[in-house]
Amino acid sequence: MAIRTEAIRTVGVAIKPGEPRALAAVRDLAKWLGERGVRACYEVEAAAAVGEPGVSRAALVRDADLLVVLGGDGTLLSIARAVEERAVPILGINLGTLGFLAEVSVDEMIDAVGRTLAGEMAIERRLRLAVRLERDGRELRNWVALNDAVITKGASARIVDLEARADGQLVTTYHADGLIVSTPTGSTAYSLSAGGPILLPGVPSLLLTPICPHALTQRPLVLPDSAVIEVVVHPRGGEVQLAVDGQEGAPLHDGDLVAVRRSAHPTLLIVPPSHSRFEVLRTKLRWGER
Repeated sequence: MAIRTEAIRTVGVAIKPGEPRALAAVRDLAKWLGERGVRACYEVEAAAAVGEPGVSRAALVRDADLLVVLGGDGTLLSIARAVEERAVPILGINLGTLGFLAEVSVDEMIDAVGRTLAGEMAIERRLRLAVRLERDGRELRNWVALNDAVITKGASARIVDLEARADGQLVTTYHADGLIVSTPTGSTAYSLSAGGPILLPGVPSLLLTPICPHALTQRPLVLPDSAVIEVVVHPRGGEVQLAVDGQEGAPLHDGDLVAVRRSAHPTLLIVPPSHSRFEVLRTKLRWGER
């Protein structure tokens, strides 16, 4: 999917708070944009670094036609959720370690922004999850997630019984420390640590990965992205939590239902047109090294 450069009138910039490298990089970016007469708006932390008036995150994602995010994957995840239903592309500049989402390095930032404004970059449409929490048949909260929705027991809790259904059909009752419902993008996050497979971002699928299941035959399961997943929670004592992208969530009670389906609003990530997913995996996971 190509970028329509005429649609980019305002560049919105957000950074990871308290990250010294982000402060230096955003100053370089602001200077470059200013020299070319490109209109920019800055979230509060970024604005303080460049001496410009800052705007709230809500105003940033509402007004920008392109978002440049300097930080790690966590920073990009929080911006992606804030975008909600807007189809605004995001360019992630990696200041973290792995950087599966924010793939462009600081050294490549100016070139990547320039190529984006020139229409030389591509857009990947990344599937997101629509997550809903119900209690006694009533919706309590809902979220969108780019990576995953995770049901997990607290530190002092016993294992949790999680009755999982897909499109109304019983999958199984997991007896485990928790359960991860992941997108293909999130398959390289918590799910990977829990033994789940790696899915390429373009594979239309959802992934169920149990966390430390108490049955060796309960393995990760790949479902079509059209599936509607419902999980009923039955704790055996102690706390149980729902975490969305590892950043938001809510405590769960016995009988709560967590429903997960594909969101109608994907995240748009900017990548180089020559981008190779296998090269990213080799580089980030150091495949082939001894």
